[in-house]
Amino acid sequence: MRKKVTVVGAGNVGASCALRIADKELADVVLVDIVEGVPQGKGLDMLESGPVQGYDVSIVGTNGYEATANSDVVVITAGFPRKPGMSRDDLLLANYDIVSNAAKQAAAYSPNAVLVVVTNPLDAMCWTAFKVSGFPKQRVVGMAGILDTARFRTFIAEELGVSVESVTALVMGGHGDTMVPLVRLASVSGIPLAELLDQATIDRLVQRTRDGGAEIVKYLKTGSAYYAPSASAVEMVESVIKDKKKVLPCSAYLEGEYGFTGVFAGVPVTLGAAGIEKIYEVKLSQAEQSMLAKSAASVEELIDILKRKMAS
Repeated sequence: MRKKVTVVGAGNVGASCALRIADKELADVVLVDIVEGVPQGKGLDMLESGPVQGYDVSIVGTNGYEATANSDVVVITAGFPRKPGMSRDDLLLANYDIVSNAAKQAAAYSPNAVLVVVTNPLDAMCWTAFKVSGFPKQRVVGMAGILDTARFRTFIAEELGVSVESVTALVMGGHGDTMVPLVRLASVSGIPLAELLDQATIDRLVQRTRDGGAEIVKYLKTGSAYYAPSASAVEMVESVIKDKKKVLPCSAYLEGEYGFTGVFAGVPVTLGAAGIEKIYEVKLSQAEQSMLAKSAASVEELIDILKRKMAS
């Protein structure tokens, strides 16, 4: 039986996800959106690309969740995008209702699915999906670290004039201004980054990584990034669908790891058919642990706001 992936949200991120999943022939795709005609039209357009691109999967668009039944993975991209001057945190309450409804519907129609959350503010939306769906923590995972790491690798490769394929890096923590690029672990074909760039340049690249999303929002003015975010989400989908067990930086629910409990944060995990199969605890320096604590605290603040909203 063929695999099925539901993508909730037919905007730029969701549509790009759906197209990349089809292009890789990972699964049949159901594209869900509340705007009448949009998912249907985009789904049909993608379907008609198949004969040219050489993929052969079913792609349907819908405004309801009936067609999503028994999905293996549900990717939640729906929500309001960031606008210039808007932080990810400003999106919190606006996107809470959207993600809450999507997680509820996904759990009802696909009780065995893995939820991949992309909507911002990412870590708080993961917590929302986790609480609302009632899924075990292994099956709710957020896309953040892959994107942040991809940006860091891109900037390093650009600075050094080398292939991005030669650059290894890891970005942990919450998906936002307090993310933690681990410079100590960044290297180019095994050569530590600190041996290739001076501290001032490294600091500039770290800051550019933290501002990566905002930089694109500033250019676009009416939207936010979608090519790199969708590519990052689909790498996660592929690892789950094919049970590849890739080790990827993802937002995961922590219960004691790194000294944090009850919070989602970006950490390296093994991602397979069951979702998160292992969380890796990297030995951090005191400075790195301190940065991670600051990042986790900023996520906890958002979760506290959501807890109050749920209680009211």
